[in-house]
Parts: sequence; structure tokens; C-alpha cells
Amino acid sequence: MQIIKGAGEWAQPAAGAANDWVEQLKVPNLSVGTYCIPAGGADTQSPHTEDEIYVVTSGRARMVAASGEAEVGPGAVIFVPAGEEHRFVDITEDLTLLVVFGPAYGSRADSGD
Repeated sequence: MQIIKGAGEWAQPAAGAANDWVEQLKVPNLSVGTYCIPAGGADTQSPHTEDEIYVVTSGRARMVAASGEAEVGPGAVIFVPAGEEHRFVDITEDLTLLVVFGPAYGSRADSGD
């Protein structure tokens, strides 16, 4: 067993950064991290090569993906399949997301990267 400290907790992005991503756990079949975007901020991510689950721990925004869009807030759980274009927009409150990747983040990336 392992307690994952800091997972899902707000962290102010560094000065000049649009957002903050911290990976707190990585094993071959999954990884866990926290993604924070301040109110009014920009989500600059690209599609991932792994399946992804977001759990909104605080804040409000709209999730826009190739398969649809929805308003999200605390407690929302969102599944995004590998390769699907997606991003958070209209971030009205500092947004904190617990993120789970399966398999681990970056593990399916092309070896040429």
C-alpha cells in the first residue's frame, strides 16, 4: 500500500506557466498525477497515447472533447480514451484534477520522441 501525498491538491502554476502538471505515482500499468489550471487560464495539453480518467477535486470549467462537451465541477469523473482531442475551457474557478492514466503516462509514446 502507498498513500499518494499531494494527489488532487491545488498547486499554483509557476510564474508565467499556463498550468501545472505533477506526476505523483508511476508504475507500468498506471500513473497518477495532479493537473491544476488557474481561473481564466489555458489548458495547453495535447491528446495522450494512454486512456485517462480525470476526477475534479475543486474548481469549475467546461470539458470539450471530440466526443462531446460538459460542464464539470467537484466530484465529476471524466473518461477520455487514448488519442482523443480534449481540453478544459471557460475555467471559472481554479481547477484541480486528479488524473489517472492507464497504462502509465508516456508509456505508449513513440520511441522516436
